[in-house]
Parts: sequence; C-alpha cells; structure tokens
Amino acid sequence: MNAATRQPTSIRERRARTGWYYTAPALIVVAAVTIFPVAYSVAMGFTQVRLTYDGMEIENWTISNYTTMLTSPAWLDALVFTVGYTIVTVAIELALGTAVAVLLDRLEVGRGWLLALLLIPWSMITVVSAQLWGYLYNASYGAVTWMFGLVQAEPPVILGTPAPAITAMAVADIWKTTPFVAVIVLAGLVRVPRERYEAAEVDGAGEWRTFFSIVVPALRPVIAVAVLFRVLQAFGIFDLPFVLTQGGPGTATQSLAILGYKSLFQDLNMGMGAAIATTTGVLVLGCCLLFLRLFRSQVEEGEGGAA
Repeated sequence: MNAATRQPTSIRERRARTGWYYTAPALIVVAAVTIFPVAYSVAMGFTQVRLTYDGMEIENWTISNYTTMLTSPAWLDALVFTVGYTIVTVAIELALGTAVAVLLDRLEVGRGWLLALLLIPWSMITVVSAQLWGYLYNASYGAVTWMFGLVQAEPPVILGTPAPAITAMAVADIWKTTPFVAVIVLAGLVRVPRERYEAAEVDGAGEWRTFFSIVVPALRPVIAVAVLFRVLQAFGIFDLPFVLTQGGPGTATQSLAILGYKSLFQDLNMGMGAAIATTTGVLVLGCCLLFLRLFRSQVEEGEGGAA
C-alpha cells in the first residue's frame, strides 16, 4: 500500500521538477523585464537624483517625493480626472456593450459579419485611432467641427476647451473599447440556456423583466471580468490623451500616466516620476484586488443560483 502510494507521488514530483526546468528560462526573463524594473522604480521613488554627464547620481534617500506629490494640486487634479474619467467611460461602455451584445445575440442572420465590423475599432492601435479622431476634431478642417459650424455661427475649438476636450476624448475611447465589452458580454449571453427564456415567456414575463431577472444575474461574472479589464486599462490611460491633447488644454485631460511622463521626461525629476508611477501602480493593484474579490463573490453567487 505504501509502495503504491509512494510511486505516484514520486512520478508527480519528477513531473513537477521537469515543469520547473522548462519554465525556469521564461520565469527568469519575466522577472528581468517586470519584477526588476518595478522594484527599481519603487526604490527610485525614495531618492533625490542628480543628473550628470555620466548618467545620474543618487544624492540621498528621502520620502519627500511622496509628501510633495500627495500635497501637489497637479497630482490631485490628475487623480480626480483619472478616477472620474474611468468611472464615466467604463459605465457608458458597459451599458452600450451590453446593448450591442443583446442585439447580436438575437440576430439570426449576419451576426458574424456584424461582429467582424464591430471589432475593427478595437483592433486598431490606440495611437492610430487617436490620430484619426484628432483629424475629426481639428479646428480648421475637422468633420466634427464642420458639423458644429452648420448649427452655430462659431464652432467650438473642441480640443482647446476643457469640457469639450474631455468629452471628445471620452467619445474616442468609448468608440474604441465598447466592442471589447460587447464581445465579452456576448460570450456570456450565448451560454445562457434558452430554456430560461422559454420559462420566462410561459410565466408571462416581459422583455425588461426577463432581462433583469434572468440575463443580468447570469451575466454578473462576465460583467465583473469586463469591468475589471476596462478599469485597469482606463486608469492607466496614456496614449489617447497624449496624442489628442498632450494633457491639455492646461491640465484638463492630464491623467496620472501623463503626469508621471512629464515629471520623468520633461522635468527630468526622476524621483518624483518614480513616486507617481509607484503610487499609480498601488492604486491599480488595489482596484485589481477589489474587483477580483467582487468577481469571486459573483461566481460563487452564480454557482449557488445555478445549483
């Protein structure tokens, strides 16, 4: 009996060691390109750095970067903008993506073609799509500016005014990422058993009651995943505002990522840039852990309801 149990255990141990041997090179590369830079950035946030002709020198170790950052109006404005922008865009994308997914789920003909067209915005590189939207918003020849000129004497300078610039950036982001949410929600919709719809119809439930009583509970784990990915992407937004507005006008569209970039590469303040990056990473990690916990509870509730 002991020999019988010892042999499978030995086989599993050998397989485990073999797996570690094969994955060790990849793990080393991942550690070199992710863990080390992150640790280096965290350490840099606690330093005062002086640039020299030969590179840079660490003058002293201090927490002044964090104290200065946390009391800086620029950082507070960037934090408020990033959080507000994330909440608004993710909420709109979730609503529109769910509506599009429900529409596609009900289509009998042409779903594949419509799904392929829907993925075109998502498949575009963000820098390219941002440049295209920049052409549309251009104050001289932009199509959006021209349409505003048809209904008012002086069309607005869209990217040169705070509120229109924020709205324009949100529209470009929603246009690009709504298909991503729609595809995820559609994947959850096709897994909902048709018997549930038939049972609701027999019970006399209307469209809205069926949607909120059957579809939404079944989609909670899928929606949690979609929200998790979109929150993480939106919170670290950089390329869209960098191409469209450079964080302007003024600091109206300056995200935390833009602020960190300017501190590092324009002000050459390495310690402050590292502190901003580290703080942003901690905030993103906190959001990730929160939504992972939410996702786990949603899955457990879904499994309990299914049982």
